[in-house]
Amino acid sequence: MTDSMKAPRLFCFGLGYSAQVLARRLQAQGWQIAGTVRSVQKAEALAQQGIESFVFDEDQALSPTAIAWLCGADAMLSSLPGNDAGDAALSAVTALLAQDPRCLERLRWAGYLSTTVVYGDWQGARVDEASPTKATTARGLRRLAFEQAWSGLGLPMHIFRLAGIYGPGRSALNSLRAGKARRLDKPGQVFSRIHVEDIAGVLAASLAKPAAAPGQVEIYNVCDSFSCPPGEVIEYAAQLLDMSPPPLIPFDDADLSPMARSFYADNKRVDSSKLARALGYSLQFPTYREGLDHEWRALKEKIQAQA
Repeated sequence: MTDSMKAPRLFCFGLGYSAQVLARRLQAQGWQIAGTVRSVQKAEALAQQGIESFVFDEDQALSPTAIAWLCGADAMLSSLPGNDAGDAALSAVTALLAQDPRCLERLRWAGYLSTTVVYGDWQGARVDEASPTKATTARGLRRLAFEQAWSGLGLPMHIFRLAGIYGPGRSALNSLRAGKARRLDKPGQVFSRIHVEDIAGVLAASLAKPAAAPGQVEIYNVCDSFSCPPGEVIEYAAQLLDMSPPPLIPFDDADLSPMARSFYADNKRVDSSKLARALGYSLQFPTYREGLDHEWRALKEKIQAQA
């Protein structure tokens, strides 16, 4: 069998929530998927789904088998967020290229899942991919540094700046049912969000239409088309559940962790219209309403099945 007849191969650093949704979508299209996880148990569970995975983190190097798989991949994605110590995937790829600059020459697409936090605070104004990055929080500055480092590796780099992710098991419906939802009152504050299925859809569309050649970088905002106050989402979810929404809490009185408070440091409306222009991708869930309606239907079916 010639290379052109072989199934395309994607290697994912971090086979987590979003990457697994992408993996299932690509498997249905004939792709072979492999990647990294943090535990043997996770690797064994993914093996049952036909996904080969390798235990890897900042304290454990890529195994020779993982390196061989990666060097034979057509595409590579990193969904690892990194931390104050750095980005383990970035460090591994940088070291690999230093040892063998040609080891990843088969790659026609490299992706990095970043976040819209790199734009910083725009006091509610609209930003797109051409807007200056004005991050001031530690989280935003760290992500921006990782973006720049990935962009300097000479790969065909595609950076996806994601808004807040929601989907099965991770939505306002779930937080309300668990009694953990809160409505914080911070006048003028808006957020964008993105359903996990649309993340997978955008990535699949980009894989089918790579825009960056080796040494080039293409950036996409990945969010829905309706920035709004976070309390509005909670109110709509409560309506679907036929529950009373939690009371409004003044932001200054809220007991928030430093990480949670940092999310409210930035205020912007993120424009993702490039997805349609450049990739021809239309969001499956263009606002939180369609996304929560979808999750509510799935949740009702699950509840009924368990009754």
